[in-house]
Amino acid sequence: MAEAVLSAPKSTSTGQAVSRVGDPWLLLAALALAGVGVVMVYSAGSALAVQRHSDGAYFLKAQLLHVMAGIVVMGILALVDYRRLARFTYPVLLGVLAALLLVLIPGVGHEAGGAVRWLRLGPFSLQPAEMAKLALVLYLAYSLSRHQEQIKTFSRGLLPHLGVTFLFILPVAAEPDLGMSVILFCLACLMLFVAGARLSYLLGLLAMASPLVWVMVVHYPWRLKRILAFLDPWQDAGGAGFQIIHSFYALGSGGLWGAGLSAGKQKLFYLPEPHTDFIFSVLGEELGLWGVLLVLGLFLLLVIRGVKIALEARELFGTYLAMGSTLIIGLQAFINAGVVMGLLPTKGLTMPFISYGGSSLLVNFACVGILLSVAAGSGRKA
Repeated sequence: MAEAVLSAPKSTSTGQAVSRVGDPWLLLAALALAGVGVVMVYSAGSALAVQRHSDGAYFLKAQLLHVMAGIVVMGILALVDYRRLARFTYPVLLGVLAALLLVLIPGVGHEAGGAVRWLRLGPFSLQPAEMAKLALVLYLAYSLSRHQEQIKTFSRGLLPHLGVTFLFILPVAAEPDLGMSVILFCLACLMLFVAGARLSYLLGLLAMASPLVWVMVVHYPWRLKRILAFLDPWQDAGGAGFQIIHSFYALGSGGLWGAGLSAGKQKLFYLPEPHTDFIFSVLGEELGLWGVLLVLGLFLLLVIRGVKIALEARELFGTYLAMGSTLIIGLQAFINAGVVMGLLPTKGLTMPFISYGGSSLLVNFACVGILLSVAAGSGRKA
């Protein structure tokens, strides 16, 4: 993979952009996923919205605003020459790191579900950990492209990039948010692999990180219960295994064609937070196997187009930025799908474009905007 990326043609010559749109298939996949998300947020969250806000359309209206804001962000980034983003690398890095630290200050960070992960901005909430993914990718793309000739060394190729990665992971893990910490770590490792870092270094890093993850699991008893529930959810069917068991019920009862839109039963206060972490289970129950395959197919299309854009970028910064943006969406999508299908332990991660949430949706659309810019503007004069 790394050799394939590094062999992609690189040039700083200017020319005409290949297309105003950049990549129509990528754009279509993203908009289709967002459309499915709006429908499923309304279907999965209407009962909960009535209970919490006395308005069955509460989550729907908020998600529509999130989508519109996301499309604006995507459009702006698609029109801006992606190479101009390099100059904002360190301001973005420091700004997001400051936001992550602000979350941990008592009285500043907003708590929900036993974790402090949000900043209140008037009527809006911002989750800095979501922004950390994009900030980390921007930094790695900028730094790896500048130090490509030193990527195989430990002191310059690996250590500085890992240091910045752990600067992000530590406050995220303190929220606590193990799932997002794992995502950030995987993003860094995969981008280093794509850039050509020594595999022996990366394997050694994974070996050293495993005990740390274990400590983070056993330090919080509820995490250990989740791991045990992943191995045998029926041992604690009313506790740690409750979510995944009802996810199984949802997916199993959906069958081939599904129970029909809005006809699902598990969202009716069986699946906790059915409009966020386990919305894919509701989708499987209501739209069936064909609906699941359609959504996974759209994600696969998005990832394929993203990798293609990365390979065809004209310089390394574009390659790494496009690859990182693709990983942000693809990695989290397939981890979420693995969780709801019982293939991975429950991590509390949302499904990109599908789950309810403004911060996640803005980051996903920003990634698509960057990919469109790389596709359309790699030959544009900076």
